[in-house]
Amino acid sequence: MENFTKVDGKNKGKVIIFTLSTCIWCRKVKSLLKDLEVEYYYLDMDEVPKEEAAAYKDELKKWNPASSYPTIVINDKTCIVGFDEDKIRKELES
Repeated sequence: MENFTKVDGKNKGKVIIFTLSTCIWCRKVKSLLKDLEVEYYYLDMDEVPKEEAAAYKDELKKWNPASSYPTIVINDKTCIVGFDEDKIRKELES
């Protein structure tokens, strides 16, 4: 998780988000997680150095073959694609 940025909060397990820096829905997910005070890691894919981007894209495709944003991976087992507030809240409250 070398290029991922950590946001401090309550540990609800491993929460990572693949995002784009220009994506409104990605900003909404980050804002929701901040409001919920959840610790998470995010990676703005459009800011990853080109020589490292392929490896991160491969990881993203494992979870979301369409490679759309945001893609949220919780505890290496649950994937939520897009801003689905109800699903995100439910996963993090369980």
